[in-house]
Amino acid sequence: MKKLLVLLSLPLLGSLAWSQSTIYRCGNEYTNNASRAKEQGCKPVDGGHVTVIHGAPPATAVPSAPAARSNAPAPRADNAAQRARDSDARAILQGELAKSQERMAQLELEYNNGYPERTALELRNPQAHIERTASLKAQIARHQSDIDGLRREIARLPAEAAPAAGVPVN
Repeated sequence: MKKLLVLLSLPLLGSLAWSQSTIYRCGNEYTNNASRAKEQGCKPVDGGHVTVIHGAPPATAVPSAPAARSNAPAPRADNAAQRARDSDARAILQGELAKSQERMAQLELEYNNGYPERTALELRNPQAHIERTASLKAQIARHQSDIDGLRREIARLPAEAAPAAGVPVN
Protein backbone atom coordinates (compact mmCIF):
# COMPACT_ATOMS: atom_id res chain seq x y z
CA MET A 1 0.00 0.00 0.00
CA LYS A 2 2.84 2.38 0.88
CA LYS A 3 4.65 1.58 -2.36
CA LEU A 4 1.53 2.38 -4.36
CA LEU A 5 1.13 5.72 -2.59
CA VAL A 6 4.79 6.61 -3.21
CA LEU A 7 4.54 5.64 -6.88
CA LEU A 8 1.43 7.77 -7.37
CA SER A 9 2.98 10.82 -5.66
CA LEU A 10 6.24 10.79 -7.68
CA PRO A 11 4.75 12.42 -10.83
CA LEU A 12 3.26 15.20 -8.68
CA LEU A 13 6.59 15.92 -6.99
CA GLY A 14 8.37 15.90 -10.34
CA SER A 15 5.99 18.44 -11.83
CA LEU A 16 6.48 20.72 -8.79
CA ALA A 17 10.24 20.63 -9.22
CA TRP A 18 9.99 21.61 -12.91
CA SER A 19 7.46 24.38 -12.29
CA GLN A 20 10.01 26.81 -10.83
CA SER A 21 10.42 29.86 -13.03
CA THR A 22 13.57 31.77 -13.87
CA ILE A 23 14.75 34.28 -11.29
CA TYR A 24 15.97 37.68 -12.47
CA ARG A 25 18.27 40.16 -10.74
CA CYS A 26 17.35 43.83 -11.08
CA GLY A 27 20.12 45.74 -9.29
CA ASN A 28 19.71 44.78 -5.62
CA GLU A 29 16.26 43.28 -6.15
CA TYR A 30 15.24 39.83 -7.32
CA THR A 31 12.04 38.85 -9.13
CA ASN A 32 10.52 35.92 -10.96
CA ASN A 33 8.14 38.17 -12.92
CA ALA A 34 9.41 37.85 -16.51
CA SER A 35 7.48 40.84 -17.89
CA ARG A 36 8.81 43.17 -15.17
CA ALA A 37 12.32 41.82 -15.69
CA LYS A 38 12.16 42.56 -19.44
CA GLU A 39 10.91 46.11 -18.80
CA GLN A 40 13.72 46.89 -16.40
CA GLY A 41 16.42 45.03 -18.31
CA CYS A 42 17.13 42.50 -15.52
CA LYS A 43 19.55 39.60 -15.92
CA PRO A 44 18.64 35.97 -15.20
CA VAL A 45 20.36 34.36 -12.20
CA ASP A 46 22.25 31.11 -12.79
CA GLY A 47 21.25 28.22 -10.57
CA GLY A 48 17.78 29.54 -9.83
CA HIS A 49 18.08 29.33 -6.03
CA VAL A 50 18.03 32.64 -4.19
CA THR A 51 17.36 33.30 -0.53
CA VAL A 52 16.19 36.80 0.26
CA ILE A 53 16.43 38.12 3.80
CA HIS A 54 14.41 41.23 4.49
CA GLY A 55 16.01 43.48 7.05
CA ALA A 56 15.88 47.00 8.36
CA PRO A 57 17.18 49.68 6.03
CA PRO A 58 20.70 50.85 6.86
CA ALA A 59 20.83 53.63 9.40
CA THR A 60 22.01 56.95 8.09
CA ALA A 61 24.77 58.74 9.91
CA VAL A 62 23.18 61.73 11.61
CA PRO A 63 25.32 63.70 14.03
CA SER A 64 23.61 64.08 17.35
CA ALA A 65 24.22 66.19 20.40
CA PRO A 66 24.54 63.23 22.86
CA ALA A 67 27.52 61.94 20.87
CA ALA A 68 29.35 65.17 21.58
CA ARG A 69 28.72 64.78 25.30
CA SER A 70 30.04 61.19 25.37
CA ASN A 71 33.56 62.42 26.13
CA ALA A 72 32.40 64.17 29.28
CA PRO A 73 33.01 62.27 32.53
CA ALA A 74 30.07 60.40 33.99
CA PRO A 75 28.33 62.07 36.92
CA ARG A 76 29.89 60.98 40.19
CA ALA A 77 27.83 59.81 43.12
CA ASP A 78 28.52 61.41 46.45
CA ASN A 79 30.63 59.39 48.87
CA ALA A 80 27.79 58.61 51.28
CA ALA A 81 25.57 57.16 48.55
CA GLN A 82 28.43 55.12 47.10
CA ARG A 83 29.39 53.78 50.54
CA ALA A 84 25.75 52.79 51.13
CA ARG A 85 25.65 50.90 47.80
CA ASP A 86 28.96 49.19 48.57
CA SER A 87 27.70 48.24 52.02
CA ASP A 88 24.47 46.81 50.56
CA ALA A 89 26.42 44.86 47.94
CA ARG A 90 28.76 43.49 50.60
CA ALA A 91 25.81 42.41 52.78
CA ILE A 92 24.12 40.67 49.85
CA LEU A 93 27.30 38.89 48.78
CA GLN A 94 28.09 37.82 52.35
CA GLY A 95 24.56 36.44 52.74
CA GLU A 96 24.94 34.46 49.51
CA LEU A 97 28.35 33.24 50.66
CA ALA A 98 26.90 32.04 53.97
CA LYS A 99 24.10 30.16 52.17
CA SER A 100 26.56 28.57 49.76
CA GLN A 101 28.88 27.52 52.57
CA GLU A 102 25.97 26.01 54.50
CA ARG A 103 24.81 24.05 51.45
CA MET A 104 28.40 22.97 50.79
CA ALA A 105 28.67 21.60 54.33
CA GLN A 106 25.43 19.62 53.82
CA LEU A 107 26.69 18.21 50.52
CA GLU A 108 30.05 17.21 52.01
CA LEU A 109 28.28 15.52 54.91
CA GLU A 110 26.06 13.60 52.48
CA TYR A 111 29.01 12.81 50.16
CA ASN A 112 30.95 11.32 53.12
CA ASN A 113 34.37 11.46 51.37
CA GLY A 114 33.11 9.55 48.35
CA TYR A 115 31.11 6.94 50.25
CA PRO A 116 27.56 8.26 50.63
CA GLU A 117 25.17 6.12 52.61
CA ARG A 118 23.19 3.79 50.36
CA THR A 119 19.43 4.13 50.23
CA ALA A 120 17.06 1.16 49.96
CA LEU A 121 16.62 1.78 46.25
CA GLU A 122 20.37 1.93 45.73
CA LEU A 123 20.84 -1.43 47.46
CA ARG A 124 18.81 -3.01 44.65
CA ASN A 125 20.29 -0.81 41.92
CA PRO A 126 24.05 -0.21 42.33
CA GLN A 127 24.14 2.04 39.23
CA ALA A 128 21.82 4.53 40.98
CA HIS A 129 24.35 4.77 43.84
CA ILE A 130 27.19 5.43 41.40
CA GLU A 131 25.15 8.13 39.64
CA ARG A 132 24.19 9.81 42.92
CA THR A 133 27.82 9.79 44.07
CA ALA A 134 28.90 11.42 40.79
CA SER A 135 26.08 13.98 41.08
CA LEU A 136 27.11 14.86 44.64
CA LYS A 137 30.72 15.27 43.56
CA ALA A 138 29.67 17.59 40.70
CA GLN A 139 27.43 19.63 43.04
CA ILE A 140 30.30 20.02 45.51
CA ALA A 141 32.60 21.24 42.74
CA ARG A 142 29.93 23.68 41.52
CA HIS A 143 29.32 25.07 45.02
CA GLN A 144 33.07 25.39 45.63
CA SER A 145 33.32 27.38 42.40
CA ASP A 146 30.42 29.59 43.54
CA ILE A 147 32.04 30.16 46.91
CA ASP A 148 35.35 31.10 45.26
CA GLY A 149 33.54 33.55 42.97
CA LEU A 150 31.66 35.16 45.85
CA ARG A 151 34.90 35.56 47.78
CA ARG A 152 36.52 37.24 44.75
CA GLU A 153 33.57 39.62 44.42
CA ILE A 154 33.72 40.52 48.11
CA ALA A 155 37.47 41.14 47.80
CA ARG A 156 36.85 43.53 44.88
CA LEU A 157 34.57 45.75 46.95
CA PRO A 158 36.25 48.66 48.70
CA ALA A 159 37.06 47.96 52.33
CA GLU A 160 34.47 49.18 54.77
CA ALA A 161 35.80 52.34 56.32
CA ALA A 162 35.38 52.12 60.06
CA PRO A 163 35.30 55.53 61.73
CA ALA A 164 38.43 56.37 63.68
CA ALA A 165 38.10 56.64 67.44
CA GLY A 166 37.00 60.11 68.50
CA VAL A 167 36.36 61.36 64.95
CA PRO A 168 32.74 62.35 64.29
CA VAL A 169 31.13 60.93 61.13
CA ASN A 170 29.28 63.43 58.93
